[in-house]
Amino acid sequence: MAGSIQDRWFKTETDTNGKTVRTKTDRHGGGMRYRARYFAPDGKRKSKSFADGQKRLAEQWLSSISADVARGQYIDPNAARTSFQDFAERWLASQSGDPNTKASMQSQLTLHVFPRIGARPLGSFQPSHIREFVTQLEASGMSGSYARVIFSNVRAILSAAVEDGCLPKNPCHSRTVTLPEMGARRVVPWLPERVFAMRAARVERFRAMVDVGAGCGLRQGEILGLAVDAIDFDNDTLHVVQQLKLSLSQPVFAPPKGGKLRASRSPNPSRTPSRHT
Repeated sequence: MAGSIQDRWFKTETDTNGKTVRTKTDRHGGGMRYRARYFAPDGKRKSKSFADGQKRLAEQWLSSISADVARGQYIDPNAARTSFQDFAERWLASQSGDPNTKASMQSQLTLHVFPRIGARPLGSFQPSHIREFVTQLEASGMSGSYARVIFSNVRAILSAAVEDGCLPKNPCHSRTVTLPEMGARRVVPWLPERVFAMRAARVERFRAMVDVGAGCGLRQGEILGLAVDAIDFDNDTLHVVQQLKLSLSQPVFAPPKGGKLRASRSPNPSRTPSRHT
């Protein structure tokens, strides 16, 4: 068995006659008696204490820990007690990339995740906890697509926790856990009469927004980011190359959603646009 069991109530000494004897320590009769000690895979010494009369239990625990280390399935007990929120906040702080994406993720975690599972220790997660979490998201009234984004963030965080040795496997990957329901969503395009009425209600400078929105299918940010030089009047083509969005509350130009550039072209001289992606 790797590791050892220390009896903190007695110590072994050699008397004046050269004999080995057991003597009481200053701790005798107080506190936990046995301390099981072992070396974790990172080389650090770990331990757990047991009460008087629990030496057998200490040996069984140490044997189980040693087997986990040998199989490569060791989970640090201290790491397993880390709450989901503490780990998630450290994980998010270590992420690189778009600051706006990080800010959005932080908001999602703060509003929808931490109140539900933030206090749960990582090592205690079971598929049943994730199933309950998904049910709560669906019952909250949010859209199915938004609930799936939140679920994917939780899944990513728990995968990182597995890699860091905080829990043995990701409960989100259980076959009994399903993604939040998308729900029935039917897109009903506006009738031409409504489009023309909306256009007529705008002041002159804003009417072009209705034209490119309804006629070319541009998103709001793409409309706000549209520049004159993105329109090829000779070939009746509009190039969607950027959008205007908020990044940490500041407006910035950025590539279209998903980084996908595209063009929308009018097929006839009347320039009735049709969208080509």
